[in-house]
Amino acid sequence: MSRPWTSDLGDGTYRNPVLNADWSDPDVIRVGDDYYLTASSFGRSPGLPLLHSRDLVNWTAVGHALDRLEPADDCAATRLDRDDFAAPRHDRGVWAPSLRHHGGRFWIFWGDPDHGIQQINADRIEGPWSAPHLLKAGKGLIDACPLWDEETGEAYLVHAWAKSRSGVKNRLTGHRMSPDGRDLLDDGATLVDADRIPGWFTLEGPKLYRRDGYFWILAPAGGVETGWQGAFRSRDFLGPYEERVVLAQGRTDVNGPHQGGWVHTSAGEDWFLHFQARGAYGRVVHLQPMRWDSEGWPVVGDEGEPVPRHTKPVAPAQPVTAPAVDDDFPGGRPGTQWQWTANPRPGWTTRHCGDGLRLTCVRTAYEHDLRLLPNVLVQRLPAERFTVDVDLALDSGEPGAKAGLAVVGDAFNWIGLAVAEDGTPRLVHRFAEGVAAHERDAAGSRASPAGRAGLRVEVTAGARCRFFADTGDGFRPSGQVFAATPWRWVGALLGLFATAPAGTGPAGTARFTAFRVTGPNPPQKCTTRHDPSHPHHQTEKSRR
Repeated sequence: MSRPWTSDLGDGTYRNPVLNADWSDPDVIRVGDDYYLTASSFGRSPGLPLLHSRDLVNWTAVGHALDRLEPADDCAATRLDRDDFAAPRHDRGVWAPSLRHHGGRFWIFWGDPDHGIQQINADRIEGPWSAPHLLKAGKGLIDACPLWDEETGEAYLVHAWAKSRSGVKNRLTGHRMSPDGRDLLDDGATLVDADRIPGWFTLEGPKLYRRDGYFWILAPAGGVETGWQGAFRSRDFLGPYEERVVLAQGRTDVNGPHQGGWVHTSAGEDWFLHFQARGAYGRVVHLQPMRWDSEGWPVVGDEGEPVPRHTKPVAPAQPVTAPAVDDDFPGGRPGTQWQWTANPRPGWTTRHCGDGLRLTCVRTAYEHDLRLLPNVLVQRLPAERFTVDVDLALDSGEPGAKAGLAVVGDAFNWIGLAVAEDGTPRLVHRFAEGVAAHERDAAGSRASPAGRAGLRVEVTAGARCRFFADTGDGFRPSGQVFAATPWRWVGALLGLFATAPAGTGPAGTARFTAFRVTGPNPPQKCTTRHDPSHPHHQTEKSRR
């Protein structure tokens, strides 16, 4: 299996990012010797991706916790009539979830900015997960995080605010919560008002912990592109809290290093996972060493600056791996790396006994704008430089039916097959700028009499994409280089789709096979200077 990016350098060290893809707003926990991570999924479905690791460096995807996005409505009958996520909503849905393990169960809390704070739980990380429970209704309630105080049995919740919905920002609100996570026991109080802290703005993404008699809130501020990671502590949950900046860009090229989670390992080490906003690549995840200074404050990274490479956490040796990107679609089922751009509907795919993804050519009035389609199957850009290949066979005689491989964001570009007016398939290449409402040709079309084509996208630094196609005479480049762009809160995505003009009756299917992603050669082993006396810079062997 190809891996366009791996973090493990194979010599006891790792390079950042440990997850070089758009795993936005990550949160992490340890259960025994296993680590689990979830991240924002916004309006894509299924939501709440789940990853597993044994060393915080090598990660695999294990599924999703949320099968379908729902309006925050406890009436089942209403759910049948109303689906807020029937169309793409990239700035809505699941924002900054928090993952916890308490009472033998896994818990995920998140804020839906248009409905409120929701909670699900499960005995096992693989599920089944409970139906979403609306814990606090309201607009602009985001970034929720629970805490169960194991010493007192008390439970708490903290959340931030989205000004776009509530008119409030730069503030953290706290509640006492019932131990079963289903009710809040008070009206809430402001724990931190960052308007009162000189120079602080856009305080959000809080994670709540207990350590050494303190309540700790680790929360970023300053905005995703330019901000920093803060730490707040108080002896009392209601405050007052004192604050400190514990991670910032400093002299590095890691802009806005913040919003993530702290984890304490079974070997007694502390680590911090956070994201870095990288434009079309989305929010990639870095792993930082963490220690506590003589005054009891966390020190993250290299004295408060991100590390590019570092000695791995102490853990048994693990296979070098990364979340899957390749797919043969066995039985017609997409792998865990794939999501739809909105809630899926029956009939979009066909299950079968062999390999290959069979997408129905879904009839739609939005056939000329992929950004409006719910039936685009997408996955994250998996590295800075990589090449995607997939084979396509279009089985349709419907003029206007089409299918292809796309790079989708605020602008999009795709290459694939379309049925001409005379009923014959042709290779087409089309795009739309961010300000354009419809796509247009990116290159001249050419015949594909068999209705088959090999499709390729080569992505280089800056998410610059070059498209190629093979209709039987070898791969040839098509059109101009396309610079991918992010969507709102979301990086650009690789997509597969099949559509047909509005109408009635079946319009055919598209079959995608052998989806493959390859990357550049593996990196050189770590040559970054180390301080051998620092425990985080020692190899596992030397620490024994």
